[in-house]
Amino acid sequence: MVGIAMLMPTTMFAATPADTLVQRNIDEVVCVSIQPVVATQVLSGVQLQRLNSCSVADAVRFFSGVQIKDYGGVGGLKTVDVRSMGSNHVGVFIDGLQVGNAQNGTVDLGRFSLDNMEEVMLCNGQKTDICLSAKEYSTSASIYLRTRKPIFANGEQWHTRVALRGGSFGTINPSVVFEQKINNKISLLANAEYLYANGKYQFEYHKKQQLPNGQTIAAWDTTGTRHNDDIEAVRIEGGVFGTTWHLKGYCYKSERGLPCAIVRNVWDSKQRQWDCNVFVQGEYFITLNDNSSVRLSGKYSNDYMRYYNPDSTSLYVDNKFTQQSVYASSAYVVGLKQWLNVNVSADYERNWLNANINNFASPVRNVMLVALATTMQFKQCRVQANVLGNYISDAASSEDSKQWTLKHTPAFFVSVVPIGNIRLQGFFKKMFRMPTFNDLYYTEIGNTMLQPEYATQVDLGVELKRFFVHSNATLTTNVYYNKITDKIVAVPKGNSLYRWMMMNVGKVEVRGIDVRGTMQSTMGAVYSNMQLTYTYQKAQDITDPSDNGPRGTYRGQISYIPKHSGSLTCNAEAHSVSLSYSFVYVGERYHVSANIPENYEPSWYTHDLMIAKSWTMLHGSEVRLSAAVNNLLNQQYDVILNYPMPGRNYKIELKLTI
Repeated sequence: MVGIAMLMPTTMFAATPADTLVQRNIDEVVCVSIQPVVATQVLSGVQLQRLNSCSVADAVRFFSGVQIKDYGGVGGLKTVDVRSMGSNHVGVFIDGLQVGNAQNGTVDLGRFSLDNMEEVMLCNGQKTDICLSAKEYSTSASIYLRTRKPIFANGEQWHTRVALRGGSFGTINPSVVFEQKINNKISLLANAEYLYANGKYQFEYHKKQQLPNGQTIAAWDTTGTRHNDDIEAVRIEGGVFGTTWHLKGYCYKSERGLPCAIVRNVWDSKQRQWDCNVFVQGEYFITLNDNSSVRLSGKYSNDYMRYYNPDSTSLYVDNKFTQQSVYASSAYVVGLKQWLNVNVSADYERNWLNANINNFASPVRNVMLVALATTMQFKQCRVQANVLGNYISDAASSEDSKQWTLKHTPAFFVSVVPIGNIRLQGFFKKMFRMPTFNDLYYTEIGNTMLQPEYATQVDLGVELKRFFVHSNATLTTNVYYNKITDKIVAVPKGNSLYRWMMMNVGKVEVRGIDVRGTMQSTMGAVYSNMQLTYTYQKAQDITDPSDNGPRGTYRGQISYIPKHSGSLTCNAEAHSVSLSYSFVYVGERYHVSANIPENYEPSWYTHDLMIAKSWTMLHGSEVRLSAAVNNLLNQQYDVILNYPMPGRNYKIELKLTI
């Protein structure tokens, strides 16, 4: 028996359990919920609210094995790195379809609000459901964002939720959600949000330098105000949902300041960035018979970005980029045996980029992906194996011919339950990523001869579960090894340090351990839950064995990757009052692979606290008031060198649901 994996189970702060298949019949359509072969990390529902996070980037930092690069403040760029693979190896999917960026390969997670988000999931390797598009096999790690879908009780026809948030940095953040039931099979949802913040905050900058003899001296000691960190953004989303299909539209438009690094007594920047991201996407699920199903999906996106730097003393820039893409996918699932399912999927994507730069290449990329995957389910063992064919061509507008890149990458996942509540799991996966348009064609930097960047992943883990009278607990431990070859890095071009070129010269080796423990309990009227994560990573630069001197980079910890990091979240609820606490720790790091005292970056940590109270009003409407303080101890720290983060700050939210 086989069907479409539409009913994705959710658990709070826990890996998804390895249960049996669950079948539900909805209007003649057979849907199957299948648990993943390898455990995932999930934040869903009210758990996202308890974290006191504003964006997806704020929530993802509570996953083990994840590092967030944050350039500071409300409007700062936020990208994610999973297990030191690099941001370009992480795929971000919203409602099942990938958010692409062929220009620079990274996705700013700060632009995705949690206001309309129902679930955030992290999958190492890949998602291991039955019915996946070929695109979902093509990443080394994936972040899945699932937005809210309307749910109506008997007799309900519509819902409205209005929220108003405000706080430090001059933040004003109203939002509204409207849900309408058209009939028993069709509903719609509309969501709009506005964000404004002046981004100004005080910071104390204490920069210490470690001398070769081990002595630490003060290199910086100053107090200032962060400027040019403002943001004004509007997000509008809409969706129509049927029993077996959905259609979604999204528009995000923003203007923000780009704060500068605090160096050479430069405190202010005039650099600005404008973004306008629009996409329309949809999915349709078809059940052909009891043993086969089809998933069809498609997407069109248009991304505009303008970068403006009026400082003529350095380099005057006013660049405008427009990237468009079209994407179509089909996946066919068939059950050959009771224990054997096969998925065949094929995708096509076309990306093209234009800019107002003289002699810009205006590149076009065609991508065809074909995947063959099998899932085998036995009594105490589940296995998935797949191979992905990648057929990619790049061409510049000035070129007549296209050069195709043909690559095939395998993956193997296995999960075994030897006894009771113990599960052993592991996977092996080979993957690669194509150079981005910026790597290939950007003026004075691009190199059209670049080869793909290859990655190999090996993971072994164990999951333990214990169930008690009033509580349950889960402990998951994973040991992993990653190796990246032909890593794309910037190297000097000729004898000039002002001209650089992208080259395939990098190699990185990562050995790590992820530990995640969760516990939920109910004692009388009090419900509580807790999650503790710890990550150890030895991520070394192995590019040049000859560069192994006292100031060399060989076997040095790569930039901004701490050996030790972790987080703790706790929540307690009773009688419509909830109290939440979260703690994030990032150990000492180096901002380049030469692990010498001059490049040392100290550890940092933050404490966040939130209290909330809910009231039930007339006709079942609800009012929720929450107050939060972030960075409770007012620690002064940098995530990225010379980009100071905010100190203690506050937020208040009032939410009305009708």
